[in-house]
Amino acid sequence: MDDDKLPIKMLNDRVLVEADDDAERKSSGGILIPATAQMAKRLVWATVVAQGQNVRACEIGDKVLFSPDDRYEVEVQGNDYIMLRERELHAVASERNESSTGLYL
Repeated sequence: MDDDKLPIKMLNDRVLVEADDDAERKSSGGILIPATAQMAKRLVWATVVAQGQNVRACEIGDKVLFSPDDRYEVEVQGNDYIMLRERELHAVASERNESSTGLYL
């Protein structure tokens, strides 16, 4: 069996996410903000691609908000992902949220 093709099982409260491509953002007025622009601490949105058996706050496919300072990067089959603990998530955006803040993506 080839070691590069082994299946992966996420453990405990770990969440594997794929960062949204926000390298360059636009302001509300349409001005392009380059990725190199230094801003105050800014949280990042990502999409959940895998999760451990003890994760309760999100599901695969949800968008989650987290601090880029809390992340560990990992490469799986040539794709870059970010490994987080569930407690490092600040918010979850999902269609099934019943009680929300009234804000939408």
